Amino acid sequence: MHAPPPHVPLASGRLHAAHPDGDDAIRQTDSDAALARFSAVQKGYIADPFVRALLPRGAHLQPPRPPLINVGTYVRAAGIDQLVHGFLAHAAQERRRCQIVSLGAGSDTRFWRIAAGPHASTLATYVEVDFAENTTKKAMAIRKSKDLGALLGNAEEVKLVNGGTSLHSPRYHLVAADLRQSPEESLGPVLTGLHTDDTPLLSPDLPTLLIFECVLAYMPAEDSDRLIQWFADYFSKSTNGVLGALVYEMFGLQDSFGKVMLNNLKARNVSIPGAEPYPDLASLPGRFTRRDFTTSLALTLRDIRRSCISEDELERISHLEMLDEIEELELVLQHYAITWGVKLNDPEAQASWKNWGLLHV
Repeated sequence: MHAPPPHVPLASGRLHAAHPDGDDAIRQTDSDAALARFSAVQKGYIADPFVRALLPRGAHLQPPRPPLINVGTYVRAAGIDQLVHGFLAHAAQERRRCQIVSLGAGSDTRFWRIAAGPHASTLATYVEVDFAENTTKKAMAIRKSKDLGALLGNAEEVKLVNGGTSLHSPRYHLVAADLRQSPEESLGPVLTGLHTDDTPLLSPDLPTLLIFECVLAYMPAEDSDRLIQWFADYFSKSTNGVLGALVYEMFGLQDSFGKVMLNNLKARNVSIPGAEPYPDLASLPGRFTRRDFTTSLALTLRDIRRSCISEDELERISHLEMLDEIEELELVLQHYAITWGVKLNDPEAQASWKNWGLLHV
């Protein structure tokens, strides 16, 4: 759930260290994203009864974010939610359970929202991966929250491992790893059971969705490509495998707007090398098609707001706060996009799964 939230100039939230190293600065962007989501919940843009349990300390003392940030957070959530719910619905229609892997999950609450929602029975496994510093904090928060713990299963089935950096339950798994490292070494042993006697967390036979929510931009392109390729290879082992993926990220930062964003991030000791290979919207699907995905598409948040959110819903949020900066909002949303793709091993599955994606209303 790493951010910056969709707004610019970007400095929503303070870093906890006066001169943080690059990784610490990246980890702190998760606090920005959590506070932005909490603000959107407080103002009525989105519903999330679990967000408060995972907020950083003192978050309740923070003032709400400006309307431009709240609207941007809403559009981001609406697009990603539509894709995730659509993936679950496709699996349910085929009477198959599915798996979700959230990479760089941070303080995201998606597992609990699914577990408390209509698609709970469709979800077989949910895995979150992040820096050990983030997973340790999240594991502690989960242990302290009755609301979060109640949806994990019986207390005796919930276990902290690896010095408290990881947590396992029957369906939910929190795993510590640096995504820039070799996936064979960092993810392979725990997710696939390779080189260990453990039961694999992920089955290549179940439809599986990868979520990269503002995380790949912080990684060198060769590392993110290697990560996606590793998942593509693993799920190629099944003749009826379905691997979906979605990425939320900033792109097209060569213009004046992008330079302002990059300078603001640089002042916070944050760099986004992963955005450099994607100068425009047309370049984004290549992230997946180069990895042999069957299909891939991308939409900017501006296009999602215009085309994928109902008029009734846009009318509802228009009454929540006065938003004067429409042109600025459009400019910001034009520099963020959601890209999705699906890799199908069975040609007969293409008829249904190729239609998974954001729907125009």
